[in-house]
Amino acid sequence: MRIGELAARTGASIRSLRYYEQQGLLTPLREDNGYRVYSPFAEEQVRTIRLYLNLGLTTDEIAGILQCVLMNKEAFCEQVLPIYRQKLEQIDEQLRLLTGIRRNLVDRIDAIARERQGEARDA
Repeated sequence: MRIGELAARTGASIRSLRYYEQQGLLTPLREDNGYRVYSPFAEEQVRTIRLYLNLGLTTDEIAGILQCVLMNKEAFCEQVLPIYRQKLEQIDEQLRLLTGIRRNLVDRIDAIARERQGEARDA
């Protein structure tokens, strides 16, 4: 199948498919005219890549596990759990940082509101 058909079947844009190829995640064959030709298996590859991107994994992280998860169940790929755990730690850290930022914003909003109320009473 050609790139347009793969894009239509998977919902991925042609640009994304080209990017996956640049990152070494997807390897089409080339016709004499240079057109990309994908095997039927490419559809599953793209769906798997998109799943992992939606989990927040980078293309480098995906490259490290893609071949294994396409050949085996995810549970049997030793590389998967460490990557998931690391990603979860990163997300937890981001949540801590965002919670702190949120708390600071709430404090600033409250301080401004109190200051305005004080000025309104003095007027």
